[in-house]
Amino acid sequence: MSGHMRVLRVMFYQGILRKMRTHVANNDTISHAPVNYELPIGALTLPLNDYLGQDIRLQYTGRIFCLNCGKKTTKSFSQGYCYNCFRSSASADMCIMKPETCHYHLGTCREPEWGEEHCFRPHIIYLANSSGVKVGITRQTQVPTRWIDQGARQALPIFEVASRYLSGLIEVTLAQHIADKTQWQRLLKSDAELQDLAFIRDELLTLCAAELAVLNEQFPQEMKVLKGDVWEFNFPVQQYPLKVKAFNFDTTPVVMGKLMGIKGQYLILDTGVLNIRKFGGYEATFGEQNV
Repeated sequence: MSGHMRVLRVMFYQGILRKMRTHVANNDTISHAPVNYELPIGALTLPLNDYLGQDIRLQYTGRIFCLNCGKKTTKSFSQGYCYNCFRSSASADMCIMKPETCHYHLGTCREPEWGEEHCFRPHIIYLANSSGVKVGITRQTQVPTRWIDQGARQALPIFEVASRYLSGLIEVTLAQHIADKTQWQRLLKSDAELQDLAFIRDELLTLCAAELAVLNEQFPQEMKVLKGDVWEFNFPVQQYPLKVKAFNFDTTPVVMGKLMGIKGQYLILDTGVLNIRKFGGYEATFGEQNV
């Protein structure tokens, strides 16, 4: 009988999911080694690259906890908030997604101290090549994490400014001529073709010279043009899917498949893809499954 039995060996970890952590060797601008990914699950941090090529299983337990206040919630808002925090926390306000709508100067910031700590800090306006070339912004302290989270093969900082609000105004100006969104399905089908980001930057600066000059007058000594190197990233992907099917824990609580790659905040399985950041705050089990 033992010769015909299928033995299932499973080791699972359980806890609340958070966005994957990433790092590259020595923060080099060009990293030939793959980006290293870690999955925070509860109090543990799992080295995800070690699971590449292995059969894995994730199961949503049915419980969600707010990443801001820690309370149990029946629904997640804006990738990890309960409804109360979604409506009251500065980190979940509309101006985080659209920084040009910052209303701190109007005295209506949800949490002025939080705004002073996070929004009145140096920000970078950049070009990133993920599903195509796009413009974006991030806090200086989030370089290069933000680009990796977006699955960018290349990134080029083009401005450093003194506040999030000003970075938003510049982004809106540049976005008149270039995309400001990532096409996630295209991102997960292949590596982006290398682009001459310095050339694109110079073209944008020429096209937007008049509008940028006005902003420079409005915010004297707060805008700095950057002429640094292009960053390049190598993601740990063994094989891209021909068709992209996204898993949703709310409708499919059990996700199983061979881990073929990791890119941005996505796990790429041979059965579909899972956006870990989207399900921040969800309690789940994770493990390698060998049959």
